[in-house]
Amino acid sequence: MISDLTKLRNIGISAHIDSGKTTLTERILYYTKRIHAIHDVKGKDGVGATMDFMDIEKERGITITSAATYCEWAGHFINIIDTPGHVDFTIEVERALRVLDGAILVLCAVGGVQSQSITVSRQMNRYNVPRIGFINKCDRRGANPLRVIEQLKGRLNQNAVLLQIPIGLEESFEGVVDLIGMEALYFEGASGEKLRRGPVPDYLQEEAIQMREVMLDAVSLYSDELTAAIIEEQVKPDLIHSAIRRGTLSLQMAPAFIGAAYKNKGIQPLLDGVVRYLACPLDVKNTGIDLDRNGEEVSLNSDNDAPLVALAFKLEEGRYGQLTYLRIYQGALKKGDTIYNVRTANKIKVGRLVRMHADKMEEIEDCGSGDIVAMFGIDCASGDTFTDGKGRIAMTSMHVPDPVISLAIGPKDNKSQGNMSKALNRFCKEDPTFRAHYDQEAGQTIISGMGELHLDIYIERIKREYGAVIEKGLPQVAYRETISRPAAFDYVHKKQTGGAGQYGRVIGIIEPYHEGHYNFVKKVVGGNIPGEYIPSCDKGFRNCLNKGTLIGFPITNIQVTLTDGAAHSVDSSDIAFQQAAIGGFRQAYSKAAPVILEPIMKLVVEGPTEFQGSVMATINQRRGIIIGTTEEAMFSIIEAEVPLAEMFGYSTVLRSITQGKAEFTMEFCRYKQVPESIAERLKEEYNKKKASQKAA
Repeated sequence: MISDLTKLRNIGISAHIDSGKTTLTERILYYTKRIHAIHDVKGKDGVGATMDFMDIEKERGITITSAATYCEWAGHFINIIDTPGHVDFTIEVERALRVLDGAILVLCAVGGVQSQSITVSRQMNRYNVPRIGFINKCDRRGANPLRVIEQLKGRLNQNAVLLQIPIGLEESFEGVVDLIGMEALYFEGASGEKLRRGPVPDYLQEEAIQMREVMLDAVSLYSDELTAAIIEEQVKPDLIHSAIRRGTLSLQMAPAFIGAAYKNKGIQPLLDGVVRYLACPLDVKNTGIDLDRNGEEVSLNSDNDAPLVALAFKLEEGRYGQLTYLRIYQGALKKGDTIYNVRTANKIKVGRLVRMHADKMEEIEDCGSGDIVAMFGIDCASGDTFTDGKGRIAMTSMHVPDPVISLAIGPKDNKSQGNMSKALNRFCKEDPTFRAHYDQEAGQTIISGMGELHLDIYIERIKREYGAVIEKGLPQVAYRETISRPAAFDYVHKKQTGGAGQYGRVIGIIEPYHEGHYNFVKKVVGGNIPGEYIPSCDKGFRNCLNKGTLIGFPITNIQVTLTDGAAHSVDSSDIAFQQAAIGGFRQAYSKAAPVILEPIMKLVVEGPTEFQGSVMATINQRRGIIIGTTEEAMFSIIEAEVPLAEMFGYSTVLRSITQGKAEFTMEFCRYKQVPESIAERLKEEYNKKKASQKAA
């Protein structure tokens, strides 16, 4: 158990895909002596990076699941979570940032602020996570850290302050000049483990002095003491460090370091920055919801003697059962303790506590406030809160985006059927953005996720980890239905079967609602519908949203206002008013000019400028709208909005027209009404499908 929480850091490493997050984590583990040899993400030795422990991650050279580890540096204990860069696995970043106190935002010195950099920064802002920047790959051709700093300011609205300047760039990148200590740092030895300090090279003296003045001018905003010292020309490094920390923790500043993780340069100063500038658990204000006080918000104290409050933020199927990752927000936890799941009220005895090092576990006896650990054999869901029974405090859950793409899958034989079911149950529990259900009408199992890669990875894992031979159908877009104008309903549900019957009448209006998925407004006066039946009406209306009548997809963006109705003293019941609400909704829905919505994706294509025209042509062919283009050093970035339905197979097309030199990323942007011609085609296909199912 860590007693001095000022010496604890919980950090995440996040970035756009291929910015070097996992390579950076590998170097951090090496310099902190957690590992004794460096292995590369796509290394020739076949071992792969420590944090990419799954075979499929090593083969593809990408991070798929966030992996946790810990290390020590300068007397500080650091919990690290390495997160994926691909937008399809955004939930891994989301849940990591939900429980972390600080983050390293890795940026490519050539690519700069890329599409996923913007998404990650937005996630950090959502959870108020202080960050420091690391401009990586300064050894690559076209590297320009100053341009990246300007992009951080312009595109991410971050007050980025450069604390170092490079000694050489591209293939001549040797080291960095520390603008705080005004000294040169060189990284020598077989793996850059020897840090040599020296004077600033003569040719960089003038630039270093100018950049130091810029840095001091930005940092002095957060310290009157530093401002006074600058005027008196008695600036000490400690004053600068203190001001940078204050600015970083207030989220008003992002100090930036530079380096080249692959070439083992710049990592040690970055680690110094983590312990100097990022938050410890005591610096962060955490709150919970007290369920015994009608959901009143309460502050949580990072105190080992306080009642326990811990959040299960990630689940994983381990060798010995379910592995539950926990962040301890308050109190302490020991092996053998009895804890309570606030959601289910189940009592659980903690059998094993472990610290994770990628896929390896190290047994521990206890842990305290601020710590990130894991426990075995606990049946719970992601987002559950655990306490020691001295109160019912729940933590707020993380943001979970809805899936945008679906796929039909089926087993080839009976053995595969059982294994596929086991795999789907496990993956749905582990990943809130992965969904699976059985479509009774189509007689198919449908899986849904965040993108083609997301679903491909899970299908591959079902085959590898469970030995299930499965077949997949065509991708299915997650369309939605909504209404385009208000419509009234007046419906009576009446059923007489001898004895007590069913009676319920509902009167009201449905109308478009642009502030959310669904809203129910009660305007019934005079008790025409008894109060106990109002929730029954709401439930009936909600049931109608699961499936629209145009193409059978869920209905969204709708408000139902219940204005009047009638009840019977004997025949009215919960079921009667549910059925009345369903009938009323269906009556009004057809009159409300229903329309079909399709998911629009934000598309970013990056590649050589020579192919820019061809790439833009492919986007226009797919009903895309070009939002903007940026050209930098023979390299162009095209941003567009494109319907997801038009993007299947785009990776093959893009590789073909750019000779494999371009890449693209997509993330969900919004829903938009489909053109009339496509709407008619979708309705026709749906009606044919219904007719064939009836005939069968």
